[in-house]
Amino acid sequence: MSDKIKKSEAEWRAELTPEQYHVTREHGTEAPFTGEYFKTKAPGIYKCIGCGTDLFLSDDKFDSGTGWPSYTRPAADDVIEETRDVSHMMVRTEVHCKKCGAHLGHLFPDGPAPTGLRYCINSASLKLDPKK
Repeated sequence: MSDKIKKSEAEWRAELTPEQYHVTREHGTEAPFTGEYFKTKAPGIYKCIGCGTDLFLSDDKFDSGTGWPSYTRPAADDVIEETRDVSHMMVRTEVHCKKCGAHLGHLFPDGPAPTGLRYCINSASLKLDPKK
C-alpha cells in the first residue's frame, strides 16, 4: 500500500459531512439500524469515505442482526489496521483504514464461515461503488 494520507482537521471537516467526520476522525459510531448500507444488498465494492481505498466486497457482506453493515473479511489483506479499544468498559478490536486512518468500526470473533469474523462497520465510513 502506498504512503499514508495525512490531512489537517480543517481539511477533513471540509471534505466530510459532520456525521462522516464524527465517525471516521473522532472514533464515533452511528446509531444501529440507521446507516445507509446496513440493509443494502447491491453488488459492489465498499470504499473508504476518506481516501477511496477498496475496503470490503459485497460478496463478503452478511446480515449480522446488529444494525450495522457486517463483513467476513476485508477486500485485501493490507487495507485494514487493528487497534485495541478499551472504551465503554469493554475490550474490543477497533478497525481503521490503513491508508488514511479513518475509524471504520470494530472486529468481533463471532462471524460466519469461512472466517468466523464479523467486521462491524459504520455506513458513514463507507461509499458503495456499485457493480454495473
